[in-house]
Amino acid sequence: MVEVNKKVQDKIEDLQQDEDFASMLEEFSKEKEVAKGKIVSIKDNEVFVDINEKAEGILNIDEILDKNGNLLFNVGDDIRVVIVARSGGRARLSYRKAIRKEKVEEFIKNFDDSKDNIFEVSIIEIAKRKDKNRKSITTGYICQNDDGVEFFMPRSQSALRDSDSLKGKNFKVKVIKVNKDDNTIIVSRKRLIDEEKRARKEQINKILEQNEPVEGIVKKITTYGMFVDIGNIDGLVHYSEISYKGPINPSSLYKEGDKILVKVIEYDNKKEHLSLSIKAAMPDPWEEIKDSLEVGDTIEVIVSNIEPYGAFVDLGNDIEGFLHISEISWDKNIKNPKDFIKEGEKLNVEVIEINPSERRLRVSLKKLLTKPFDEFKSKYKVGDVVKGVITSITSFGAFVKIGNSEGLLHNEDISWDRKKCKDMFKVGDEVEVKITKIDTQDEKISLSIKELQNSPVSEFAKTHKIGDAIKGKVRDIRDFGVFVELSKDVDALIRKEDINDSDLEKLKSGDEIEAVIVFIDEKKNRIRLSVKRLAKQKEREVLNEINDNEKITIGDLIKDQLS
Repeated sequence: MVEVNKKVQDKIEDLQQDEDFASMLEEFSKEKEVAKGKIVSIKDNEVFVDINEKAEGILNIDEILDKNGNLLFNVGDDIRVVIVARSGGRARLSYRKAIRKEKVEEFIKNFDDSKDNIFEVSIIEIAKRKDKNRKSITTGYICQNDDGVEFFMPRSQSALRDSDSLKGKNFKVKVIKVNKDDNTIIVSRKRLIDEEKRARKEQINKILEQNEPVEGIVKKITTYGMFVDIGNIDGLVHYSEISYKGPINPSSLYKEGDKILVKVIEYDNKKEHLSLSIKAAMPDPWEEIKDSLEVGDTIEVIVSNIEPYGAFVDLGNDIEGFLHISEISWDKNIKNPKDFIKEGEKLNVEVIEINPSERRLRVSLKKLLTKPFDEFKSKYKVGDVVKGVITSITSFGAFVKIGNSEGLLHNEDISWDRKKCKDMFKVGDEVEVKITKIDTQDEKISLSIKELQNSPVSEFAKTHKIGDAIKGKVRDIRDFGVFVELSKDVDALIRKEDINDSDLEKLKSGDEIEAVIVFIDEKKNRIRLSVKRLAKQKEREVLNEINDNEKITIGDLIKDQLS
């Protein structure tokens, strides 16, 4: 209800303003018609003019001075004037108003209402009145065009906010009424704006209905897009609507004044905001490649942008693919794509993913390069001794780069004394290793340093053999058996089943124990002992003495080897 009342109040106020203007026009119409007079004298700032009345009329000298202060008329010259006021029996005259009045009359005489009658005018005076509270309010604006014709624009037809600073400002207006009776011309800026809005809306609706690209001119470029004129209508092309590649800086492709094809994609009636698109005015390249490109295809691209995580590559048809850092090289330690590729470089890549609906294309460079593992297989075999560089160290070992491939040097393969890689090496160290395994299925390479050295058991086996009785010190007791230290770097295992339970229960670390050697594995650095076999052996020795020195049979020895 409040809003309705406000609209009613505004309408009443507009009518009041129009009535005020009518009153003002009525005052103007009281002025006499333009009359001819003759200048009889000029004294100081006053010009005396004979207008065929009892007394001369008075004209302010400013009225007949040009811009440089020179007189336009002299004594004796004829001059056109109008009476604007009377005081002390003398008429107050105006030359300028006479000229303006004549110009208005001439305009009205030649007025053709079949034309648009749109003019650019300058506000020369702000018309005001006092309200009931004696407060001054604006009722309208006296305007003048380049020809000096005066118009009146009521405030309700101005679409302007009241301000004294409007004086001297230029606006386009339209003639909405010509009154020949009182020689007045009423103009409206609001009517022109409303007509332009209607025309704009009709044009936009027509463009939307046709749904076809239109030509526009780039008017202004910003960081978020650019404004384009499509026939006296400005719309915004957001930077995401320039290319199918994604958001792009418009200044990298366009400059102000460029002609471009655009398509209207949205119009907000409330905000009067027009959204345009350049990419929508072009064929969708994703539709073009949907049926022509498949995973596994090799294509030529140009590197358009490099980021720490990979590179964007241009297919040349407004489509960008992505080359992830992991797909640039078979080298797992690549830190920066710029170490392998550069912007503007042409590359052959393989398509590894294409999704037109999500506009996603992923490519690989390394898939077109020789696989380091295949290269390694063709060059090396198990048993080869090679040199490599440590690239990384983990809790379980170290990775060693050999050529373009990496192999694993496990902790248990670096030495015979149970040392760890982290305690012996650092990244960048060169090491000599032996290839112990090439796993074709999982593409893994196993390396060893300790196999380049004789194992402590190998040295031990030079002076000891299976069947020898030997003494050692108990180093550790486990559920499955007893570890016995035979020398500084040599341990042996007595399995639980190779020692009597009663003897096992009595043992503790540091005790000396005697057993017989039943198994030696020089490659794996393992020795097995048996207390029970030693007891049998001693029994046999006793029996051998009794039975003509009978010895341990070969069958017993083979049985120990297999157990």
